Amino acid sequence: MDDQFLLTNKIAVTLYEEYAKDMPIIDYHCHLSPKEIYENKQFATITEAWLYGDHYKWRLMRANGVPESHVTGDASDYEKFMAWAKTVPMTIGNPLYNWTHLELQRFFDIHDILNEQSAPAIWEKVNERLTSGKMNARDLIRDSNVKVVCTTDDPVDSLEYHQKLLDEGDFNVKVVPGFRPDKGLELNRDLFAEWVGTLGEAAKIDIRSYDDFLRALEARIDFFHQTGGRVSDHALDRVLYAETTKEEAAGIFAKALNGEKVSIEEEAKYKTYTLTFLGEEYAKRGWVMQYHMHAHRNNNTRMFDALGPDTGYDSMNDEPLAMPLVGLLSALDRSGQLPKTVLYSLNPKDNYTIASVTGSFQGGGIPGKIQFGTAWWFNDQKDGMLDQMKALANLGLFSQFIGMLTDSRSFLSYTRHEYFRRLVCDLVGSWAEQGEVPNDLALLGGIVKGICYENAAAYFDFGLKEGGGLVEASGQNRA
Repeated sequence: MDDQFLLTNKIAVTLYEEYAKDMPIIDYHCHLSPKEIYENKQFATITEAWLYGDHYKWRLMRANGVPESHVTGDASDYEKFMAWAKTVPMTIGNPLYNWTHLELQRFFDIHDILNEQSAPAIWEKVNERLTSGKMNARDLIRDSNVKVVCTTDDPVDSLEYHQKLLDEGDFNVKVVPGFRPDKGLELNRDLFAEWVGTLGEAAKIDIRSYDDFLRALEARIDFFHQTGGRVSDHALDRVLYAETTKEEAAGIFAKALNGEKVSIEEEAKYKTYTLTFLGEEYAKRGWVMQYHMHAHRNNNTRMFDALGPDTGYDSMNDEPLAMPLVGLLSALDRSGQLPKTVLYSLNPKDNYTIASVTGSFQGGGIPGKIQFGTAWWFNDQKDGMLDQMKALANLGLFSQFIGMLTDSRSFLSYTRHEYFRRLVCDLVGSWAEQGEVPNDLALLGGIVKGICYENAAAYFDFGLKEGGGLVEASGQNRA
């Protein structure tokens, strides 16, 4: 993992060193805690920074025979770190092998291979750096050349820490909320009615009807907008579409609010109308809508009961995609209110479906209005990233791709952008080496810079100036 890591030809090296390496980062979808950013969290140990909440690592530790006590249980931080160090040599071929060592190199200047023998010394050196007061949460973000962090937030969230960051005004990274209304879509879940009540309290609307519910969602969208929000996100684990009317959707909503289960047909109608309503509201405000599709969550019932969600027991879903996805996008397009949209699937079988669907809804004078989102979650590895980029290049405009995001809960994950950028440069450099595209560095370098940063800066309304700086404003409207 030297300077030419993943770069297999001279053009790729030039593209990376001269065009990609120093570009800023827009992390437009992640799961960082705005509270930890505001409070400038200091990590006591590398375990806290690395292993708390990282279900990627947890899955591999379990597969290596590590007991749950040393994964999510009551073992000490040192014991958990040593369990991960023992696992790392076994992860060869998995992206975590590279990510682990990139993070040690870039953040801690440690170039040793992590294993059981090296772990004690690495533990001491890394923890000394983490507790120095110079590697707190904000330092890790700032030192990674990040310009925007877009968190993932429930519509009922107070956005207290986003607002405090706005009011404070001395952190030169924009931390903006992402509107994630999944709990309002999943009306068959046990806590649906309770969540609707909480939404009403947040919006100061007594929700007794579907109209009340939609008004409350709209009020919260406005609140997010005032706090800098310009992005929504939806987990569509199963993509559904069914023609319906507002009256039908209202009846289904009332049934669910009363604690009754609804059929899959009713769920499809409710979700179709509600998602269409939300999409139109996003379009009115110039937001970007994201669909994260085809996750199969919480597969292991026993472990879900013990640990809850997001603990490493998810997988890919393989439901049909083309017809319901086209239905949703077409419904918004018919009304002239299809917002800028980013589409991701957890199942790589959907790559060419998504790449072709995006081409059916481009337009409005917006470059890359409908985006095939970067390789996501289980696809977030060398082959997955290359497969996604090649599908996009084969069927659309790779040059308008908005590039990488971390989708992470870790402040050390920004090296994933480096990993991605090296692959972008190697792919483009290989095309040039093979004579498929001209060896024109001005052309190729401009495309690389676009994918690394500039396309996203133009696509999202985050108030970025040319060159990566921030547009200054004051109070709530600093967005």
